[in-house]
Amino acid sequence: MNRLQSLLREKRPLVMGILNTTPDSFSDGGQFNDVSSAVAHALQMIEQGADIIDVGGESTRPGAAPVALVDELARVIPVIEKIRQQTSVLISIDTSKVEVMRQAVAAGAGMINDVLALQMPGAVETCAQLKVPVCLMHMQGEPRSMQNNPHYSDVVTEVKTFLEQRAAVCLQAGIAGENIVVDPGFGFGKTLQHNLLLLKHLDQLTAMPYPVLAGMSRKSMIGKILNVESHDRLHGSLAAAVLACTKGARILRVHDVKPTVDALRVCHAVSTIH
Repeated sequence: MNRLQSLLREKRPLVMGILNTTPDSFSDGGQFNDVSSAVAHALQMIEQGADIIDVGGESTRPGAAPVALVDELARVIPVIEKIRQQTSVLISIDTSKVEVMRQAVAAGAGMINDVLALQMPGAVETCAQLKVPVCLMHMQGEPRSMQNNPHYSDVVTEVKTFLEQRAAVCLQAGIAGENIVVDPGFGFGKTLQHNLLLLKHLDQLTAMPYPVLAGMSRKSMIGKILNVESHDRLHGSLAAAVLACTKGARILRVHDVKPTVDALRVCHAVSTIH
């Protein structure tokens, strides 16, 4: 049993702390793009209760420019190595590049979080070889243009169908079912209405045989509802996390670990009382 499977057996919602080692992420770009500050922030999130640290070296915000392989490796591998030296926490690598996946797992990552759902050439085969959990995310289009004009006939059904299809591809390639996590991709090629419908009907996704990861922390969907900038979206993000938890989400990917951990503990206490 790997680390993620062990954590999921605890039946409580898990918190994945976001660690962007990028200069241009939408909320915290440039804050943690040297090794020492990135590692310090990871250790702080672990102290606050993060179950997983998700390390990313390429921004996927709308309009983001692609990052060269050598640059992405330079951003994430030293950070993963240092975190692994100091803690046994589960480290996730947020990437779509096969070589980054390989080197990150070799450096100590135990999970792969891919916004492209392993659609890059060789990604599925590589993850089958690495035998670590994978998170498959739905995105309509690609980061640079995904918010131009997203359109769905039925967003919930289409997202669910896509995730089921990608999971089937993974199973066929030899990735174990218990190593598959799915993510509806809030904010990735979706309007505010699409995001709200996905959250309202998230129980249709959590009915799938795979744990659901929900990432809404500080996203524009919160900003549009509240008319606030990214630094002022904590309370809205907590509300979204709590709603996702009540709909059955098993992993919440967040910037603000301690407030989210507290909110989810209350949710869990209520949901498990007899």
